[in-house]
Amino acid sequence: MSSVPAGKHAGPNTVSSQPAVAEPTYAERARTLVYLGRIGSLSTLSRKQPGFPFGSVMPYGLDDHGRAIFLVSTMAMHTQNLQADPRSSLLVTQPDATGDPLGASRVTLVGNVLPVPEPEVVEARKLYLARYANSKYWVDFEDFSFYRMEVVDVYYVGGFGVMGWVSSSEYNFAQPDPLVDHVGGIIQHMNTHHAGALIELARAFAGIESEEVMMTSVDRLGFHVRFKTPDGMRGARIAFLREVRNREEARRVVADMVAESRKK
Repeated sequence: MSSVPAGKHAGPNTVSSQPAVAEPTYAERARTLVYLGRIGSLSTLSRKQPGFPFGSVMPYGLDDHGRAIFLVSTMAMHTQNLQADPRSSLLVTQPDATGDPLGASRVTLVGNVLPVPEPEVVEARKLYLARYANSKYWVDFEDFSFYRMEVVDVYYVGGFGVMGWVSSSEYNFAQPDPLVDHVGGIIQHMNTHHAGALIELARAFAGIESEEVMMTSVDRLGFHVRFKTPDGMRGARIAFLREVRNREEARRVVADMVAESRKK
C-alpha cells in the first residue's frame, strides 16, 4: 500500500523544518474510520418534502468492500424514503474525538442504498449481528430487512485543511489500517508510560524541542504528536523507520527509534 502524493495533504501544522513524511492514503483513512465507527448519520431524500435531505441516526455493519449494511424497518421514514429514491449519504465521525469537533476526522459515503439481494442476506445478517448482537431480538421481524449502500463517491476530512474526494474504486480496494484495533491501547500506553521517550523521539526525528509531547494517532507508517510551545499547542507527524503490520512490529520499531534517538 502506497502513501498519497504530497499534494493531497495539508501543509504540516508544526514548527519543525523536517520534510513531510508518508501517510496512509485518504482511501485507507476513510476505510479505517468507517471500520472504527458503529453509528452514522444517514441522509435520505424526503418523500414528504421533495428535494430536502432527511437525517437519521443509523447503526451499520460493514462488509469486506467497506459497504455499510443497515437493518431497517418498513415503518421507518428513512426506509420509505429509500424505497422511493435510493440516493443517500452516510456521515461517520471519529468516535474518540476530543476538543474541537471540526479538528476531528470524518467521512461521507455517497451512494445508493438498496435491499441486499436474497442470496447475500445470510452473510449480511452475520456481519450485522457481529457488531450489534442485541439486534438478534428483532432481526427476524417481518417488517425488518437488510439494505446496503453501493458507494458512488467518498469525501474524507482529516481535520483542518486535510480533505479530499476518494473514488469509489479506491475506497473499495483500500483496507483499514492494520493497527486499527490496537490504536487506543498503543496511544494510552505511550502517553502513560513513555512520555519521556516521546519527547526524545520528537526531538530526534522531527526537530521538536518541547517538554510536553503526546501521541494523538498511530498507523502503519508512523504517528502524530501534539506538543507544547511558547505559542501554544502544535502538531507534527513522525515516520516509523519501517512500515509495520501489527502491534508487536509497532512496539519493536518504536523501541528501535528510541534507541537511535539516544545516539543523536
